[in-house]
Amino acid sequence: MSQVTNIATDTPETLLRGVLEANGQRFTEQRAAVYRFLRATRQHPTADEVFTAVRGEITDISLATVYKALETLVSCGLAIKLAFGDGSARYDARTDDHCHARCTACGIVLDVAGPDLTRVLPALSPANGFQVQGYRVEVVGLCESCAV
Repeated sequence: MSQVTNIATDTPETLLRGVLEANGQRFTEQRAAVYRFLRATRQHPTADEVFTAVRGEITDISLATVYKALETLVSCGLAIKLAFGDGSARYDARTDDHCHARCTACGIVLDVAGPDLTRVLPALSPANGFQVQGYRVEVVGLCESCAV
C-alpha cells in the first residue's frame, strides 16, 4: 500500500520519505539532513553553504553527496534551484510561487513580499505562438547593507 503525504500536516521527515518513495528514490540520513537544513533556513544557500552547515551534523558527508541530495530534492519538487546568469545557484525549500530579490553587490537572495503575481503574469502576451511554461521574476539591486 502506498503512503499518502499531506504537506500541511506531515512532519518534514514523513513528507520527505513519502515524496522520495513516490519518486523512486531512497530515504537517506544525508538527504534528510540537507532537507532539514533547507527547511530551517530563510536564506537561499549555495551548495557549499549547505555542505558547511550539514557537515556539523554528519561529519563524513561529502560535497558531492550534498550536490546529489540537492538535485534529488529539486527533481522531487521539495526544493527549488535558483540559477543566475553568472552561473551561481542557490536553493530554496519554499516551493510555492514567489519572487526573489538578489543583491548585485553581495549576492544575498531574499524572498519578495507582495501581491500574488500568478494572477498578473498570465496577462502578459509574448510574441505570437510562444507557449508560456512558467514564470521566474527576479528583482535585482542592492540590499540594505550594501546600499549604504
